[in-house]
Amino acid sequence: MTLSAGIVEGRNIWRNDFDRSLEVLRKIEGALGDRCMVASSCSLLHCPVDLGGETALDPEIRSWMAFAVQKCAEVGLLGDLASGIPRGDELRDNRAAAASRLGSPRVRDEKVRTRLAAATPGMRRRPNPYPVRRQAQAWLNLPLFPTTTIGSFPQTAEIRAARLAVRKGEISAVDYRKLMRGEIAETVRRQEELGLDVLVHGEPERNDMVEYFGQQLDGFCFTANGWVQSYGSRCVKPPVIYGDVSRPAPMTVEWITYAQSLTARPMKGMLTGPVTILCWSFVRDDMPRSEVCSQIALAIRDEVGDLEKAGIRIIQIDEAAFGEGMPVKERKKPAYFEWAAGAFRLATSAVADSTQIHTHMCYSEFNRIIRAIADMDADVISIESSRSKMEILEAFREYEYPNEIGPGVYDIHSPRVPSMEEMVALLERAIRYIPKERLWVNPDCGLKTRGWAEVIPSLRNMVAAAHELRGNAVR
Repeated sequence: MTLSAGIVEGRNIWRNDFDRSLEVLRKIEGALGDRCMVASSCSLLHCPVDLGGETALDPEIRSWMAFAVQKCAEVGLLGDLASGIPRGDELRDNRAAAASRLGSPRVRDEKVRTRLAAATPGMRRRPNPYPVRRQAQAWLNLPLFPTTTIGSFPQTAEIRAARLAVRKGEISAVDYRKLMRGEIAETVRRQEELGLDVLVHGEPERNDMVEYFGQQLDGFCFTANGWVQSYGSRCVKPPVIYGDVSRPAPMTVEWITYAQSLTARPMKGMLTGPVTILCWSFVRDDMPRSEVCSQIALAIRDEVGDLEKAGIRIIQIDEAAFGEGMPVKERKKPAYFEWAAGAFRLATSAVADSTQIHTHMCYSEFNRIIRAIADMDADVISIESSRSKMEILEAFREYEYPNEIGPGVYDIHSPRVPSMEEMVALLERAIRYIPKERLWVNPDCGLKTRGWAEVIPSLRNMVAAAHELRGNAVR
């Protein structure tokens, strides 16, 4: 048989190291002779199409990359080189790019590396366990079955138009900020009218839950046309992590504190977690993913600390991709869960017991990762569960999950408005798995893709369902 050697990485955007690949191919040749084909490691569906269109990228960083068209060329070049066909110019160019990347000061930040090396195990744990923290968080004075949302509210045509206008220079940053503040004020007003217990600012200023943060972190760059398929017909343009990651300045504090100034109700600070930022980016391949994730965690840790200092005492760090990052091979899973949960705790463990940490996860096989979820030690986790009719909570009962849970009570992927009675039935089913004292009421996920016409009645019914259950508990 002939071996198809997937020597060109098909899931990332970095140039192949020809010298390293040729060493591997020579070993294969020694074992199989000429029964070897040079190939990519997988379909190139996961790569953007052509680097040739990325004229705005920094030339040095661009020289380190290869998209699908360039990877096809790499396959051909490696085949020629392994066969003894001279391709001296291409080999010299490849070596020059590798040397440039290895020695570039853009890649290595000694302050970041020193800080990460000094991180102690104590920095990855809250000072006290959840029962102690729960008592310290009693100041929130939340009712039974507290209501909240996952974070985003509808990204209207007006919001998207304003974002495009400021990007094109048609309106000033000052005018854009004023427009976004107006959207936040309206979102806060609507939430108060609905009677939600814990509010969010709605995230009108954010383009994407990963890109928004990557644009404000050092070590990231962005392509103009680096689109890849996400699911169905939906495509995304992932950020590129090319160097050590750090946070030069606060990223969300101004927006969240403005929203909190508009209401007496608690306002959640909304952040994307280190694992999700890692998984939904093109990640550098010259250091372990666990270290990159920990660098991101330290940057998020700084943001969490600044939010707390600014008076924001409920902070949600979304880890939508926590299960997605799980390795396929069973032997690799324990190590992944150890560093992934550790990165989340590194990002969140500096706060006081009285500050409540939330996280959110999208659909996942929770029975397979429940111990890792518990090891994250968030005070509250919200999950997508409406489509499973709460059966997904079986994992939380079997493991006796100790902290608070907000199982989604309506499917935000559909424009359908669920009735109060439907949500009451789902919550009554959830009580079979989770004690009512630790049960939150929220949608499945963020409301960014929905319209206000469906969001308002859905949330009104959700709040009514929570009030119905409170009444039943009293009776």
